Amino acid sequence: MCGRYAATKDPATLMKEFDAADGTEGHAPTENYNVAPTKNIVSVVERHPRDEEGKVQEDEPAVRSLRVMRWGLVPFWAKDAGIGSRMINTRAETATEKPAFRKALSRRRCLIPADGWYEWRVAEGAGKKAPKEPFFMTTRDGSSLAFAGIWETWRDPKGEPDAPPLITCSVITTDAIGQLTDIHDRMPLVMPKERWQDWLDPDRTDASGLLEPPGLEWADSLELRPVSTKVNSVRNNGPELLERVETEAANLDESGTGALFDLPSRK
Repeated sequence: MCGRYAATKDPATLMKEFDAADGTEGHAPTENYNVAPTKNIVSVVERHPRDEEGKVQEDEPAVRSLRVMRWGLVPFWAKDAGIGSRMINTRAETATEKPAFRKALSRRRCLIPADGWYEWRVAEGAGKKAPKEPFFMTTRDGSSLAFAGIWETWRDPKGEPDAPPLITCSVITTDAIGQLTDIHDRMPLVMPKERWQDWLDPDRTDASGLLEPPGLEWADSLELRPVSTKVNSVRNNGPELLERVETEAANLDESGTGALFDLPSRK
């Protein structure tokens, strides 16, 4: 799964790394060491331009750009946006079949840049109620990971007709491979750079052949870094969350409980 990740690079850096224009219109979120569901994030899309009347110019070359989206897919047919909090991830195995995802997979694919993602595992020999140990999966050279994602445009049926639409996205997940299986049985579907163009191609409607995970060599090249359980709470957000911890004692939060996924209540 992918329930928390870090994204700390500014649009200028991502523009160079992904060879994309800046379409965030000044609304890109600031560096975030603990990105949680329903937050605004930066994604990469490739779309044909539109004319002054809003019609897609399919004969014109597609343009790659950074866009701001909310993490948690809201299908175009949804009655309210609350469904998005339950659709932060999309399983690669069923994405081509489920109505909530298949149209977006066919026509609205994106890449979601990340410094790395967090995952939790139960300590060896610990009981079921033992605190889980967080790890940060990241590249060794500081380059961004590119999560495969899908996105949707949603308009509130009860809203004003001219109100701007809500743009949301979901991270595609797949079975973990290589050393990652030691942490969790699922992982984000990460797109290697050589597959970015195929994934983003707006004219490619059959994405079924693009849902294979990268090879074992890629997985085993990652750093699986043990980090503090401070990351368990979305209230904690700073570079210290990415620091390696070496002992179990250092891996306890201030309360000593190691509570997992301390999300703020949604009322």
